[in-house]
Amino acid sequence: MKVRMYIIKILFAGLLLCLIPQNSVSQEIQIGLYSEPLISWFSSDTDNADNDGARPGLAFGLTYDRYFARNYAFSSGISIINASGRLNYSDTLLIRFKNSETELNAGDNITYRIQYLSIPLGIKLKTNQIGYITFFANTGINPKIVIGGKGDIPSQGIKKVNVTEELRLFNLGYYITVGTEYPLGGRTAAVVGIGYEDNFMDVTKDNSGQPEDKINHHFLRFRIGLNF
Repeated sequence: MKVRMYIIKILFAGLLLCLIPQNSVSQEIQIGLYSEPLISWFSSDTDNADNDGARPGLAFGLTYDRYFARNYAFSSGISIINASGRLNYSDTLLIRFKNSETELNAGDNITYRIQYLSIPLGIKLKTNQIGYITFFANTGINPKIVIGGKGDIPSQGIKKVNVTEELRLFNLGYYITVGTEYPLGGRTAAVVGIGYEDNFMDVTKDNSGQPEDKINHHFLRFRIGLNF
């Protein structure tokens, strides 16, 4: 909780700085494109549901950095996140699909493949150029909505069935990304980084007949991109 409050305070401080009149600070705008291979997994607040392993995924998107000082920027953008996770339940559970349902037997696992649309809001801190390299850190919050969801239940031979009935539409997380930028000429720079995101809100619904629990989604990302 302390980490979350710290990040939120940083974000609001940056937003206030963005309100400073334009003639008193730099207003450079930088656009970037990136791809992020990622690893994602779930965590649960109950003994009834356990994480059953991390899963690979991929995110890609566009960044928008507006500098309000030489080394500080308000950072946003838009991205598509394809992430997943596997849960193992200790009790029999009714799983609802879009047009049907099935019972997940105790001890069996289900894999959720979730596609999010996200619009992060954060603050970017950047060093002066050291040799040919610039280091940066980006932290903030990441609101996202679910735009797709598929599920696999290996024990029943079920693959890629629509499970949006089991998923909450909205989620919110905090993130931190650190990395380097290497100039390629002009304003273009190659970007390499690593990031972590922890989501605050429950991923799954507690539908009728299901136990109450809170399933959190976590991401470890590896960024490759270009800034312009």
